Amino acid sequence: MPHATAATPSPGSRPRWWTELPLIAVVYGLYSTGRLLVHENIPAAVENGLAILRLEKALHINAEHPLNRLLTAHPTLGVPADFAYASLHYLVTPAVLVWIFRRRAAAYRAARTWLMTSTLLGLAGFTLMPTCPPRLLDAHHGFVDTMAQYSAYGWWGAGASAPRGLSGMTNQYAAMPSLHVGWAVWCGVLLWLHGRHPLVRAAGVAYPLVTVLVVMGTANHYFLDAVAGAAVMAVGALLTRPFMRLADRVKDRVRAAFARVPATVTPTGSTIVSDGCKTSAGERIPGQRTASADSSDARPRSAAEAGDDAPAAAR
Repeated sequence: MPHATAATPSPGSRPRWWTELPLIAVVYGLYSTGRLLVHENIPAAVENGLAILRLEKALHINAEHPLNRLLTAHPTLGVPADFAYASLHYLVTPAVLVWIFRRRAAAYRAARTWLMTSTLLGLAGFTLMPTCPPRLLDAHHGFVDTMAQYSAYGWWGAGASAPRGLSGMTNQYAAMPSLHVGWAVWCGVLLWLHGRHPLVRAAGVAYPLVTVLVVMGTANHYFLDAVAGAAVMAVGALLTRPFMRLADRVKDRVRAAFARVPATVTPTGSTIVSDGCKTSAGERIPGQRTASADSSDARPRSAAEAGDDAPAAAR
């Protein structure tokens, strides 16, 4: 995925913050609205969730159960995990985006396009495969909703990370893929590629791994949701270059459509006195006749008259 952030635009081509903020706000608004408008097909979502759980059990990769029991039994682990799930997703991602914008301007446009493309792919996943998270399955499946268990410690309620009373403003069955993990992978790759201090690069490795443990331990996602989130980011990275080229072509066509044809201007220093106008007979400059330019000059002169003028000219 490094090629997704290896853009090196020409000097002075760095996007302006006052154009970037509305663009990001519009894309995120479309994503949030689209996620909310996706029909919550609960029976299908529950069946999809159970199918994922069965597959994980068959492959012996259902790590959600032991992690969830650990956080449920130990509030000293469960409460910080809930805070991490409810906040870091919305704090670390924009912080890394701003950091790239200010410190690594050459890589910013590709990083932003990668994030937006992958986010929209995630929305497509929510639409095509509604999935019930482990915490909303029937209790006999062995999961405890730690967000509900420790809700007295935070601002969230039964609606996972949504503020208390606002659970209706989110789609709780949009678990596949996990964009908590996907965005964390995006942050981790950028911190690893562009961080100069070893601690920054170490954070780039640790943050996605911690996020995977948190989303499973809080029973908000299955392990395969996390895998799908990373896969979405990989596909988004591959589509970043084509999307940027497409955006450039559209921008060029829009500019060409609104470009004005410059008016014809006579080159400075032209030797044409009349600016391209023709003079009539007897005129040196258009509109200015000489004293001899009268009607008598228009008739033919006799040889004698021509001879009389010669001595006068000699005098």
